[in-house]
Amino acid sequence: MNPDYSETYINHPTWGLLYRICMVDDNQDLFTTLYAQRLFFLVTSDVKGIKFQSIGRTEARMMLENRLRTLRRSGKSQEYDQLQSVFQRTFQ
Repeated sequence: MNPDYSETYINHPTWGLLYRICMVDDNQDLFTTLYAQRLFFLVTSDVKGIKFQSIGRTEARMMLENRLRTLRRSGKSQEYDQLQSVFQRTFQ
């Protein structure tokens, strides 16, 4: 499995354990609350540490759709299939 899509968890100071949905950009990942998957966070990491930005469900869905399009265009079918499965579980 591609390390880009390995299961990753981080602890949010207020909301507890978050589950990584996908990479969004360099040093940015999309996370959701582990159990309810109703709250979404854009998590940015840099030399200063980790920054959590709360985002809405619609924005999270658009970010995931954009990532799926990028993977499809680049021919990364295994990663695409894995992320498509995550998309269906999370948003449908």
